[in-house]
Amino acid sequence: MSTQTPDSFEWTELDRRAVDTARVLAADAVQRVGNGHPGTAMSLAPAAYTIFQKVMRHDPADPEWTGRDRFVLSPGHTSLTLYTQLFLSGYELELDDLKGFRTHGSKTPGHPEYGHTAGVETTTGPLGQGVANAVGMAMAARYERGLFDPEAPEGASPFDHTIWGIVSDGDLEEGISAEASSLAGHQKLGNLVFVYDDNHISIEGDTATAFSEDVLKRYEAYGWHTQRIAPSDDGDIDVHALYAALKAAQAETERPSIIAMRTIIAWPAPNARNTEASHGSALGEDEVAATKRLLGFDPERSFEVADEVLAHSRKALDRGAEAHAAWDKQIDEWRAAQPERAKLCERVVAGQLPEGWEDALPVFEEGKAVATRAASGKVLQALGAIIPELWGGSADLAGSNNTTIDKTSSFLPKGNPLPGADPYGRTIHFGIREHSMAAEMNGIALHGNTRIYGGTFLVFSDYMRNAVRLSALMQLPVTYVWTHDSVGLGEDGPTHQPVEHIASLRAIPGLNIVRPADANETAVAWAEILKRHATNPAPHGLALTRQGVPTYAPNPDAARGGYVLREASTPTPDVVLIATGSEVQLAVAARERLEAEGVGTRVVSMPSVEWFEEQPREYRESVLPPSVKARVAVEAGIGLTWHRFVGDAGRIVSLEHFGASADAKILFAEYGFTAENVAAAARESVATARG
Repeated sequence: MSTQTPDSFEWTELDRRAVDTARVLAADAVQRVGNGHPGTAMSLAPAAYTIFQKVMRHDPADPEWTGRDRFVLSPGHTSLTLYTQLFLSGYELELDDLKGFRTHGSKTPGHPEYGHTAGVETTTGPLGQGVANAVGMAMAARYERGLFDPEAPEGASPFDHTIWGIVSDGDLEEGISAEASSLAGHQKLGNLVFVYDDNHISIEGDTATAFSEDVLKRYEAYGWHTQRIAPSDDGDIDVHALYAALKAAQAETERPSIIAMRTIIAWPAPNARNTEASHGSALGEDEVAATKRLLGFDPERSFEVADEVLAHSRKALDRGAEAHAAWDKQIDEWRAAQPERAKLCERVVAGQLPEGWEDALPVFEEGKAVATRAASGKVLQALGAIIPELWGGSADLAGSNNTTIDKTSSFLPKGNPLPGADPYGRTIHFGIREHSMAAEMNGIALHGNTRIYGGTFLVFSDYMRNAVRLSALMQLPVTYVWTHDSVGLGEDGPTHQPVEHIASLRAIPGLNIVRPADANETAVAWAEILKRHATNPAPHGLALTRQGVPTYAPNPDAARGGYVLREASTPTPDVVLIATGSEVQLAVAARERLEAEGVGTRVVSMPSVEWFEEQPREYRESVLPPSVKARVAVEAGIGLTWHRFVGDAGRIVSLEHFGASADAKILFAEYGFTAENVAAAARESVATARG
């Protein structure tokens, strides 16, 4: 967007005034609502302004423009750093929106929220998440280039762009940032640039309380390009030095870059500067007034924005239109030169799947025992061949998770010595970094134009939970492949055996958990997840077995979340058995015993409670008739999910304690996961229902 070089960098009085305007707007917004984080927004204003006005390619009139750079504000508490720049640049925010900061229904919530405010690329709040989101965006940008324009020289493709981020001490203290930054260096993500706000202040005071490492040495060890800029003589950010560092970072295409920038929080407030109080509290009327006097603003006026300042900063709209027009020309030339790839791009951007893709779905032989993790792997390999935008991997458990979509192609940078290494490869090796894997997947989904999945053991979803929650909060179409889904994994013991995990994950609003009963349900589940990608985006977690389970005939109703797998012999069932995953076979076997005793027994397979609850009431009641009070739910985990389904007369066959190290068959028998025990629970329920 900017053609300026460090030597020709222009910083006018209007630029300075625009930065100071952003500072007083931040102070006023927090003062008006009475809470918030003014200090960092004040000190970071020159950096954010330089990125938005002098460096970043973006079009405020079209925040979703495919050719834009991305900006991630990882310390989301300083949301005003972003909001003031969106306002000054000409996005959809206006002065009244800043006046409504942190109030109900406003476009300016306390932390930036994706999908709520134009120009916000990701929801940030939990520190460190934005770091990993930005790493995922940079990975996605490289993979997207590989899909559409892999032969173009560096920097010559319309799909080349930069991911800019501001990170804080708090972000870099969080472990997730270390995981993500390590992977970024390993992947040589030269399209990623971080500005590190080194202000030495946290909520408890000076960061000397907990943080003393040499951050740049750490990042140098990760394989990053590092720079440090000194403050200007008055203690403020030296924008000339920052601009030169940003351009140098952008020119470094073989490594990600981080620029350490010493700042003084709440600069230039005369008394609040460099204090922890300015981090998370309003400055107070007297200090706001004193700051305005210092900067040449009227202390009696609030939210003061000079017309000439706004006209100057909103030239970003003109620059954005020019950059957009130049990109449109470039993309038209690419379409003419690459018609087949242009068709692929059009389909992918539209969120459509290739014609006939469902014909590639495998159908598994009825009766054969297949682990659902193995079935998932076969589905991925079959679909990968025809859906090139589908990619993913595992947190170093690909052989167990069955998440290798292409054994001959690994997403690894040039120079990596491993066989199959390809900067545009299909299989991602996230390493033993579950938390950052989940947040990187969020970044990949946020970037758009690809479909991402990632795997680990279900028990390790605990490491991922905060990022998974953000997947749901942002309604991102990411797919978590969680295998080894119960004590059925056996001898590895209770540290690896999930008990509470499925129920606790179901507690996350907007996250769909799918625990298929067999190989064919697994194929249906993958198909439904892919169909929902564009039309009903949401994160999905697949809970898959290590052990083999019987294969039943395919039933498309599995995509409805719950369906009748085996019908009762009686017109109205005497009892309904509801089961998921590896326990469905127990319900089927229990039905045989009960039917032999004259008890009409229906078996309902419910791979996804969330999908089932989306269905019309008529359908749900056709599967679980309200008149049938005798019900048994069977799942090898805590029974928290099932009370609302079985009611007062029902029974739940569940596991309310940790497992042990033993063979899976022994554990299932020991803990009551047998057909005999399910049948006994059904008899009890029938007796209770009959009174």
